[in-house]
Amino acid sequence: MPIVRDPLDPKVSMWHFLAYYLRFMREREGLSLTQWGRIIGAARSTVSNIEAGRHRLQEDHAKIIDARFGTGRLIELLLWYARSAHDPDWFRQFTHYEKQATALKIYHGEMIPFPFQTDEYTWEQVREGDYRDMESEQEARLRRKRHLLDREDSPFLWALIHESALATQVGGPELMRKQIQHLREMADLPRIVVRIIPFTAGAHLGTDGPFQIISLESRDIAYAGAQNGGRLVEGPGEVREFAFKFDRIGAKAASEDDSRKLIEQWLERYP
Repeated sequence: MPIVRDPLDPKVSMWHFLAYYLRFMREREGLSLTQWGRIIGAARSTVSNIEAGRHRLQEDHAKIIDARFGTGRLIELLLWYARSAHDPDWFRQFTHYEKQATALKIYHGEMIPFPFQTDEYTWEQVREGDYRDMESEQEARLRRKRHLLDREDSPFLWALIHESALATQVGGPELMRKQIQHLREMADLPRIVVRIIPFTAGAHLGTDGPFQIISLESRDIAYAGAQNGGRLVEGPGEVREFAFKFDRIGAKAASEDDSRKLIEQWLERYP
């Protein structure tokens, strides 16, 4: 017997509302997951994942549904609002995309990006957070990092890091020396690019906050960091804007070779 799950709570977010309403439409029409999938040109499993909130509806699917059921642009507009709104459940979806990533482009100003952190550096970040169970949070972060770096099809990693992240003493000089040594070693690994934006670069587009671009097999999405949460960006136009911003920031960064030298200079400053 197939597992029948309760529909998502439509009050949680626009994404949950959209998934809830799509399931309502399908069941109202008396269609199975397979039949609905034939209408939108997707596999049964894809339809199931969309209704469960594990996958996101795509724009071409929304247009097909609107045309098939005469709903004007209702589904397309609901999709637009879901992509534009803050999603309190964004992190679960973000980690789902992260596990499928073929490439990650990361910009961070004041902190070493997560995949490049030592376990000790990560722990210092966790300690400063407001977590009820810090050890569980630490273990979850380390699992994410291991999955990114240790899997056979590990993604290509490209990091733009501001020099201020090297200067900020997280956990003290000894910890920072280990962290910068770790970053220097990672900069020599295949499928990894590390470029440092020096203090001398001056103003650049990264001052608005950290972000990253996640490349999947069929499309790119972006994640914009912010206080008290973040925002997944799935609209193709806005994702292109983040890609353009990444390139503009990269134009201010030192070359790979000069970035290695800059990392080594900071390594010498920590006894």
